[in-house]
Amino acid sequence: MLTAQPPPVSNLLLDGLPRKERNRILQDCEQVELVFGKILCEADQPFRYLYFPLTGFISLVTALGEHPPLELGLIGNEGMLGATLALGVNAAPCRAVVQGPGSAWRISATQLRQLLQECPRLLRTLKRYLYVLLTQLSQNAACGHFHEVEPRLARWLLMTHDRAHADNFHLTHEYLAEMLGVRRSGVTIAAGALQVRQLIHYSRGLITILDRPGLEAAACECYNALSADYARLFNAPAAAPA
Repeated sequence: MLTAQPPPVSNLLLDGLPRKERNRILQDCEQVELVFGKILCEADQPFRYLYFPLTGFISLVTALGEHPPLELGLIGNEGMLGATLALGVNAAPCRAVVQGPGSAWRISATQLRQLLQECPRLLRTLKRYLYVLLTQLSQNAACGHFHEVEPRLARWLLMTHDRAHADNFHLTHEYLAEMLGVRRSGVTIAAGALQVRQLIHYSRGLITILDRPGLEAAACECYNALSADYARLFNAPAAAPA
């Protein structure tokens, strides 16, 4: 008996372009594997390559002094790493680290600058996406200041679930604590509470999403706000209200 294969994952920004522009861009791209933990760029350094994730996803992080890096945003197949080139800025605003292994389209900064002159729709799309990223950064800053750890963790797991294209992924409590900027004990308590409610299952670093609607209800309002912003600008379906 044949089993149904999942549909191929593509990059939504590229999918939204006219076919002629999309094909032109893909001519200059190469598909690469994103390896967990690999640093793709450093803050204030020029981009060598830009990435349109397909199945992998990328964390934007910043570090202050000797403190662990703090996550500012996530990039999956809804976006790209290096969109600031649309503003004529070739410096990375923060460090980018592969958080979820998978594949991506990669293109050199030189080639993308040329394509931005040839493909007006691409330029317009990246400017819109920069607005989405700016909203994500500001929303995450407010979320980290005002919301409790448990709803923040639920929101973060939903964002990861959206980009992982799977119901389970490997994340340690220590790593989650660093990304959320909280103590490991706080993540342990929050993850335990979500597990008791049978929203997730956590064992030896493997998190499985058991109840997506329940997790949405447990998350703070930031998740739906970010989903709605993306949907409004790119005509994508927004997350169901919690």
